[in-house]
Amino acid sequence: MLAFCLIAPFGETLAKLVGQTVPIGQVVLVRFGLQALFLIPLVWTLGSAWRLRGEVLRLAILRTLFQMAGIALMFTALRYLPLADCIAICFVMPFVLLVLGKLLLGEEIGPQRLSACLAGFGGTLLVIQPSFNDIGWPALLPLGVAVTFSFFVLTTRKIAARTDPVGLQAVTGVMAFAGTLPVLLLGEAAGLGPLEIVSPTRADWMLLLGLGVVGTSAHLLMTWSLRFAPSAMLAALQYIEIPIAAAIGWMIFGDFPNAQATFGIVITVTAGLYIMLVERAKARAAESARLSDLLPGEQAQAI
Repeated sequence: MLAFCLIAPFGETLAKLVGQTVPIGQVVLVRFGLQALFLIPLVWTLGSAWRLRGEVLRLAILRTLFQMAGIALMFTALRYLPLADCIAICFVMPFVLLVLGKLLLGEEIGPQRLSACLAGFGGTLLVIQPSFNDIGWPALLPLGVAVTFSFFVLTTRKIAARTDPVGLQAVTGVMAFAGTLPVLLLGEAAGLGPLEIVSPTRADWMLLLGLGVVGTSAHLLMTWSLRFAPSAMLAALQYIEIPIAAAIGWMIFGDFPNAQATFGIVITVTAGLYIMLVERAKARAAESARLSDLLPGEQAQAI
């Protein structure tokens, strides 16, 4: 998840750059098409399991729909918002994951984690306000990203242990490409701006290729991480994306959050780091309790 956080802002930067000249629908189509193109040969080379059946297949289809919606909303939001502000607003996601993890997966919340997530949510609202005053309703798009990606993460968590990450991502790329193409063709026929088809320039193709590589790698890393840890705990790690995005946004676009947004980001990051510390302490306490219940010989074997 840490590796995901380090490279994901670069993918969002590429999306923001190419989204200035290529319609959103076409960016999404190429993004998933490249994911399928990159991973299908890897599946064959590694002999990864890719055939999905029954409940896993149904959840994989649902997961693909959530990912398509989340990426489309994110790419649209990046056309209007500074990179750091967009990502910071998306970090209402841990709060959403907390509630959904409890309702759908029975994951424990606890008062400390709840308090920290509420503080992080308050920080997110401080980021939304100046953006909303400047550009209006598009400032709310990252909230839609947070909700859809929360369902995406929980669905991934549900099937991650029962699927091969490479195979799952390859199948997702194929399904998303197949689902986006007819929508794009209908949008082009209807003359809808975001769904128009254009001829990308050479520079656009370079950006799209980079987006495909970075986006595919990032979500593959996220899928792997969800095999081993609760989604709410891993979501806290994603706060690391914010300072990276702020630095990239300043260097490439000359954007930097204003004082209120910066204060909100600091609150959000602090809340996320606090959650990480609480989770680490709980994990250590649980492991100590487990070892103390074992016989001396079993303790030595467990250690």
